[in-house]
Amino acid sequence: MASSSFTHKPFQGIKGWFKGRNLPSVLEELSPPARRTLPENLKREGEEQLFLDAVAGVKPLEKEEGNRCIPEAAPVAARQANEDEESLERLARLVKSGTGFVVADTPEYMEGTGYRIHPVVTDRLHRGDFSIQAHVDLHGLNVDDAREVFDAFLKEAIATGKRTVLVIHGRGLSSPSEPVLKNKVKEWLSGCSWRKWIIAYSSARICDGGAGATYILLRQRPITKRFRREEPK
Repeated sequence: MASSSFTHKPFQGIKGWFKGRNLPSVLEELSPPARRTLPENLKREGEEQLFLDAVAGVKPLEKEEGNRCIPEAAPVAARQANEDEESLERLARLVKSGTGFVVADTPEYMEGTGYRIHPVVTDRLHRGDFSIQAHVDLHGLNVDDAREVFDAFLKEAIATGKRTVLVIHGRGLSSPSEPVLKNKVKEWLSGCSWRKWIIAYSSARICDGGAGATYILLRQRPITKRFRREEPK
């Protein structure tokens, strides 16, 4: 039978290729190269070098660049406008209802303590921590008459066991130079005749007359002369 020209003969001539060649060397040529194993220290050094090569030229982010997602602060003009608007609102509340007005933050505020009394007591007194048990109004009186009424009022308060009283003297806005009665009340409370009975005094809150009135916290018994002489200077 005649051979067809389409017959596939892949191994034709292989004998001639092997002729004269050493079989082991031929097999080595045909086999894939063997995988060489490196010592662990060389493998680590190689991996570190690969990493260094990979990150070569990379620049670390600056702190400012790392915070780019943080929104920028409002412009100065906008902040100032907000502060001005808030100040106007506070002023409107103050004029309308007195909200936000603190007597202790004004030059008209006055306070004082008796012998060996911590100043924090005046803070509590002004804050309204003690209930008012009696009050007297010195409005419209001259200094002499006011002193007489003032003395009689405190004597009565002490005799009846009152501890916290209120003296209304006015702010003295109509006085030509300074508030006369207000300053006199402070002088009387600081003098020796009454200071021995005084724990503390302070300007009142707005609801009780503000700077035009004074809270007085009284002792149950007067301080002795010996105690007063031992007061640290």
